Amino acid sequence: MSLPIRAIAAPHAPAGRPSALPVLIILFCLIWSSAFAVAKIALADCPPLLLLAFRFLVAGSIVLAGCALLLPRAEFSRLTRRDLIALALMGILNNTCYLGLSYVGMTHVSSGLTAVLISANPLLTALAAAPLLGERLTGRKLGGLVLGMAGVALVVRSRIVSGHEDPVGVAYVAGALVTLAAATLLFKRVRTSASLWVGSGIQSLAGGLALLPIALWREDLADVRLTVPLALSFTYLTLAGSVGAFSLWFFILGRTSATRASALHFLMPPLGLMFGWLLLGEKVPPFDLIGIVPIALGIRLVTTTPGKS
Repeated sequence: MSLPIRAIAAPHAPAGRPSALPVLIILFCLIWSSAFAVAKIALADCPPLLLLAFRFLVAGSIVLAGCALLLPRAEFSRLTRRDLIALALMGILNNTCYLGLSYVGMTHVSSGLTAVLISANPLLTALAAAPLLGERLTGRKLGGLVLGMAGVALVVRSRIVSGHEDPVGVAYVAGALVTLAAATLLFKRVRTSASLWVGSGIQSLAGGLALLPIALWREDLADVRLTVPLALSFTYLTLAGSVGAFSLWFFILGRTSATRASALHFLMPPLGLMFGWLLLGEKVPPFDLIGIVPIALGIRLVTTTPGKS
């Protein structure tokens, strides 16, 4: 059980003032879902682990340098050893494990399938949040879990049987999904005294430091080709993805339950397929369009209660 300490999220909007949360949710969904296709572009010129390690190190350095210049020194001095360990662990789960497995998987499978699989995050989160966080798992939510997982299984089976995807890549992305759900639950259970930006910067830097030696061991720097597409995609992934999207995610997550926060992945399957088609020309088989319907319905059942949206 964690001690009662300050949450990462910013204060709620004053009564009577419209909340900016819906706009932030839309922005997060667009950045998060487009990152799969943009990453696929970068992977054509750079091995996955090296790409991520440098991305995390650059993003973490930018965020923490900005915090050191713009925020009071107390933002850092109040951090305890427990805070640093918790943030480092979340950074390793969110960055090193989740994205590391995702990017390695995307060297074998399409960005669209990756987006569909990762969209199952709220289903796993709901299943684990009941025993770990005390969030009630009703019959409605169980029905949503079954429906959503059936949709995921339909899409994955269709892709593998048709020969469009490599089962090894699917396994990597499935592992990424498990670590993302674990990071979501850890954030809600272990709160720290870090502010939003300091916490995001520490997590990104920790992820990069943990991944760099593995990347240098497993991959060759000579395989990196310095091209314009790599530079543009790396910039987008670093600034919009690591700095922007993760900060938005933790802001949103700090203002709602773990299950409802994960409902943002409701939009990931159609958006991920759309960006894969627009940016990479990836084909969208009919079973993908059929499969995302039960996924969407399942997520809605899992993340809402009757009479509430």
